[in-house]
Amino acid sequence: MSELSTESWMAVLFFIALCMWGIAVLLFGRISVRHIEREMAKEGILPPEWDKGIGARYPAYASIIMRPNVKRHASTVDIEATKRFSRKIDWYLAVFVQISSAIIFIVGGIVYFLYASDS
Repeated sequence: MSELSTESWMAVLFFIALCMWGIAVLLFGRISVRHIEREMAKEGILPPEWDKGIGARYPAYASIIMRPNVKRHASTVDIEATKRFSRKIDWYLAVFVQISSAIIFIVGGIVYFLYASDS
């Protein structure tokens, strides 16, 4: 039986982190963002026009939901409506998205700096 090298372990760790991040983004988009935007649409508040399908507004929603007591947010979405329509499950999903994003960037950076070619 052959043992896995450190490089192989890092590849496996990166793949697992990538899968967890993908699941987090999918769940957050399907559950939280869909709920918040549906409630906003009832009040006539539409999502940003420039963000059709790319999901760039997801981090803005997540940061507003995670820190609702912050008075000022630099955001591309309606802050007060996001605070008003977010639920407890949305907070958990926002934390899941933010933590999994941090993990994927940290592991990706480590893999890049340790195993990228010098050329």
